[in-house]
Order: sequence, then C-alpha cells, then structure tokens
Amino acid sequence: MAAARRTAGILATGSYLPKEEIDNEQLTERADTTAEWIHRKTRISFRRYAARDEATSDLAARAAASALEQARLDPERVGYIIVATSTGDSPQPPTSYLVQNALGAYNAACFDINVVCSGFVYGLALARALLAVQPDAYALVVGADIYSRILDFTDRRTAVLFGDGAGAALVGPVPEPYGILACDLSSRGEAHGLIHVKAGGSRLPASHETVASGDHYFRMNGRGVRDFVMENVPPVLKKLVNGTGHRLDQVDAFVPHQANGVLLDELIERSGLTGARTPRTLERYGNVGSASVPVALDEANRTGMLGDGDLVLLAGFGGGMATGASLLRWSATTPLEAR
Repeated sequence: MAAARRTAGILATGSYLPKEEIDNEQLTERADTTAEWIHRKTRISFRRYAARDEATSDLAARAAASALEQARLDPERVGYIIVATSTGDSPQPPTSYLVQNALGAYNAACFDINVVCSGFVYGLALARALLAVQPDAYALVVGADIYSRILDFTDRRTAVLFGDGAGAALVGPVPEPYGILACDLSSRGEAHGLIHVKAGGSRLPASHETVASGDHYFRMNGRGVRDFVMENVPPVLKKLVNGTGHRLDQVDAFVPHQANGVLLDELIERSGLTGARTPRTLERYGNVGSASVPVALDEANRTGMLGDGDLVLLAGFGGGMATGASLLRWSATTPLEAR
C-alpha cells in the first residue's frame, strides 16, 4: 500500500501572556475614560502588560517553547524560525535570532517579518512555501508584540485596545488531506496612513524633538480601519474558501485577528461565518497585534474547540494596510510517521 502523500500543516501551537493583568478600572487611572465606555466600545475587560525586564523576544521564545513541548520536538530539529512582530527588541539584530538563542535551535535559519497584525498569517504562508521545497523540515512561526511600550495613554481610542503577548505554531509534514490548503495575502500601501508609528526609522530618526512630540507612539484611524476591514476582508475570505472547492458555511472554526469585539461581531456577520466556532481571546487579553491570531489558535487547540478534520479559517488584517488568510484541514493528532 502506497504511503500517504504529505504536505505542510500545523503540528502544535503555543502561547505566552505576561503575568500582569490590567482591568478596565485600572486603565482609567492612566487614560481619560471610563470602564463602561471601554467595554461598550471594545468588549475588552482585561489585557496583559509585559514586565519591565521582558522584551518581545522573551515572550516569543516562551510561546515557541510551548509549541515545541506540545509537539515533543527537539529545538535542534527546527529548520526555520519566522518571527512576526512590529515591536522587535531593537532595530538590529533580528528578534528571531534572540529567539533562536533562547531555544537553542541552532540549526534554524531565522528572519523577522513586519506585517503588523497580519504578520502571523504571512509567516504561515512563508513557512508553507519553504517546506514545499524541503518537505521534511520544521518551521516555527511566531507572532509577538509588546504594544504597552508604544501607547499614548492620552489617546483613549488606542490605549484601551492593546496588550502584550506571543503565540506560535510549529509547521511540519502532515498526511493529506490534512494541512494548509490555501493562503491569500494582499497589501494596500495606499492606506498606509491608517496605522503608523511616525518616528524611529530612517525618515524621522529618534531625537529630543520626536520624543517630546510623541511621534514614537502608535497612532490609528479607527473609523478608517473599520471601513478597510469591512470592505476588504469578507471578499478575501470568500475567494479563498471558494477557491478550495468549499463554502463559507462549511468552515468549522474561524480564528480572526482579535482587534476589537464590536468589529469582530460585524466581521463574522458580514463574512457569513456565524455558524463557525470562533475563539474570543480579546475580552481577556485585548488586541495583541501579531500575536492575536496564534494566541487565539492556541487557545482553540488546547481547549478542544478544533476537531480532527475540521476546516479552520485564519484571518489577519491591519497595519500596512494588509490582509492575510489561510484555510487549513486540522489534524487533532499527528501520526508519528508524519514526523
């Protein structure tokens, strides 16, 4: 009997959220708002902030180690480490190299990508492409961000939304029909001004003036972002799912970027995904940027929300502006021979 053909799929997941939990009442001590307003506008009740001695690589390494532990895979067998972040430890070296060092995964080629809240899904597509030419390899895809360090707490529209965290997925060989079925990545650079951090790069290097004017803080046009998401994301999801020969009403689980609870409700309705199981981590963790999708995916995986053979749809969207989507056939247990 011929062996089953293999493709790239998610073998394990992991996540890490910092210990410090900030509720809405505590946030009102720093931001000019009320706990009722925060919850009504965002559905967020809590978020986590990294400790003073924690950097993005620390969160990322913990999430990656959790995924490796779940997979029972030695770090030395990892061939690639892809870290999606917009809040790296420093401009250089890449945060992924610090993650590699923390894990002891010294056989891995490492690189960072910055697609903000779509970064994890972009990283998953990259891992799939790399494993297509090296089918026995393993890739760690990590999304990690520490937004608490770049928030302007005088701007309640953004300060109330974000938290810190990291999520990871180990990608490797799985037997068909499991695995990553399709990916869709799109970029809309003409909308780059909707989400940005103005200073700190080559166009506007750090100076006393940029710090004094608050140009290193995260800025977002909330209404513009909402309009972008509603116009662009539903058709991307329909196109992706239909392109694999499936329908949206056949999707078993939907794992979207956890941007804002009100926006998420509208997106699910507009996309025709009300029948899908959708993990909601934003109520407890807020919007954790690049970590949002993998943190929600890890929770869905570890709580039994995902069943063997389920169609799982991932969706990232945000700064750039960018969208990223991926459809997977989930394998609840990975046979040893697939490893």
